[in-house]
Amino acid sequence: MGRKAKQLKNYTTEQVEQFIDNDENHRIGVKLYAILQLTRGHSSHALGRFFHTSFKQICNWADRFDAEGVNGLRMKPGRGRPSRLTVEQRRQLKEDLSKSPKEFGYDSHHWSGLLIGDHIKNRYQVMYKQAAIYNLMRKIGFTFSQRDMPCE
Repeated sequence: MGRKAKQLKNYTTEQVEQFIDNDENHRIGVKLYAILQLTRGHSSHALGRFFHTSFKQICNWADRFDAEGVNGLRMKPGRGRPSRLTVEQRRQLKEDLSKSPKEFGYDSHHWSGLLIGDHIKNRYQVMYKQAAIYNLMRKIGFTFSQRDMPCE
């Protein structure tokens, strides 16, 4: 049995991910580090697994960096799929999830992915697939325990 991995005392994994996601300089740094590893001979498939993205995304970063330099790694306006919920609806959803599901007529003390999906459909008339609900929750700062995750 090896040594136990170093654990942070003041920050969770999710909080560190939020720092990276919310700061363009950190995001660019991660992309540059992935590109550096490509130049050192690591495969885009291995880097995709390490950076929790697709190998194709790693290749896209490298191509954009090669063509445009660091500016090619910056987020461009209008990129990506727009959220189905508005900024105000996401703020309201975050507020809703800080309350008990019982306050919204559900027979549960805890929110689950299925329950959140139903709540979004009923309150905002927007349908989300199960995996997208978990991504949305992570984006607005919520995490689920292992017991809340669907069985495979």
